[in-house]
Amino acid sequence: MTTATERNSGGEGEVEAGGAAQLSLATAAARNLATTTKTPPQMQGISSRWLLKVLPWVQVSGGTFRVNRRLSHTLGDGRVEFTSTGSEVRVIPAELTEIPLLRGYEDRAVLESLASRCTQRDFGPGETVAEAGSPAGLLLVAHGKLRRTGRGRYDEETALGILADGDFAGAESLGGTPATWDSTLTSLTSGTVLTLDRSAFDEILAGSDSLRAHLESVRRAIPASRTEHGEAAIELASGHEGEPELPGTFVDYELSPREFELSVAQTVLRVHTRVADLYNHPMNQLEEQLRLTVEALRERQEHEMVNNREFGLLHNVDMKHRVHTRSGPPTPDDLDELLATVWKDPSVILAHPKAIAAIGRECSSRGVYPQHTDFEGQSVPSWRGVPILPCNKIPVTKSGTSSLLAMRTGEKTQGVVGLHQTGIPDEYSPGLSVRFMGINEKAVMSYLVSAYYSAAVLVPDALGILEDVEIGH
Repeated sequence: MTTATERNSGGEGEVEAGGAAQLSLATAAARNLATTTKTPPQMQGISSRWLLKVLPWVQVSGGTFRVNRRLSHTLGDGRVEFTSTGSEVRVIPAELTEIPLLRGYEDRAVLESLASRCTQRDFGPGETVAEAGSPAGLLLVAHGKLRRTGRGRYDEETALGILADGDFAGAESLGGTPATWDSTLTSLTSGTVLTLDRSAFDEILAGSDSLRAHLESVRRAIPASRTEHGEAAIELASGHEGEPELPGTFVDYELSPREFELSVAQTVLRVHTRVADLYNHPMNQLEEQLRLTVEALRERQEHEMVNNREFGLLHNVDMKHRVHTRSGPPTPDDLDELLATVWKDPSVILAHPKAIAAIGRECSSRGVYPQHTDFEGQSVPSWRGVPILPCNKIPVTKSGTSSLLAMRTGEKTQGVVGLHQTGIPDEYSPGLSVRFMGINEKAVMSYLVSAYYSAAVLVPDALGILEDVEIGH
């Protein structure tokens, strides 16, 4: 007696255990003769890449893009100004004359030496930047907020004030007898300070007769004529009658304009000739391999355009256009403050998807419901009519904070632009080439896949950032 399936001698069917005969071909056998319906290879890492879509792309034929700007810094306002190149922050040498000790000093070479000796320090919330009793030096606040505390009349801790962007402390410790900090500076937000040690100042002082003479007789500088934006003023006359003598003028430019070289992301794609020859139906194996490789390169390109310390947008926001949340989560007031940094025709706001969810929660809790807007055929959330687009390349820290970027895009509007070069050899898509490298002795074909790109902020008020945005529940 059999308990398993038996085949009859003619092979025309099967006899199931229990004697029931199979009347048709089984599906498991039928699939051996059929072609399955299949999808192209899928890739979870592909995102919407809104940044690459919204940026206007500028052709960079020479491989380098130079941004010429008017000379811009404000003297006589009592605040120190800085320039930033990627993540590197430097004090403008002439701005050191805002410090009372150096007010009116005009030796540019010495000021540049002092500026070059300033050391950058980045800090996070809750850090002690300077501690009472430690050796004092010049401290310049490039960005962020510091709380100043000291000992009160009855030895209790007393708040002495807040230092923020452009403020300075410790200037009195230079030039006189060495001193120590009489208060403690603690960070309230993340930010950046530049410090000049007393030893570095003394070293420059020893080699400069003009600086020594100046310290003996400090005089007040006459403020230069500047616009409200800090640019050198263009002298004009208006509303006059008769034939008065008209003012002469010229438009001053930055002496060392910033240049952006195209960056590159590359990889070598390898495909065995046997695979390309025998397994190309119904889908071309080389094309599918190349398609997914290009997707990965474009993802890396957007990541670099956001996070690269030289040209990435997160590191190229001007210090004056960085704002912090009032309480942590992104409230409607914080979004208004962000748009105020890019008030001239803002184009988009980029945020991590979790930050967008946090915006929705905060608005709902206040009974405010952001409208949606039509953007390139899709309905997306917006604030004050400005689309809020997801960008998963904006990092989320371990402490659960992120950032929001607001920008104006376009070359004609002096906004943010993407940089690439078209017409390169073996071009596959704009700014991306696929170059055949040959076949090795193992019959493996190699293709060099290269993407060339960069990004530039044409004027500082084209890009703003809301920092330390809490996205937790």
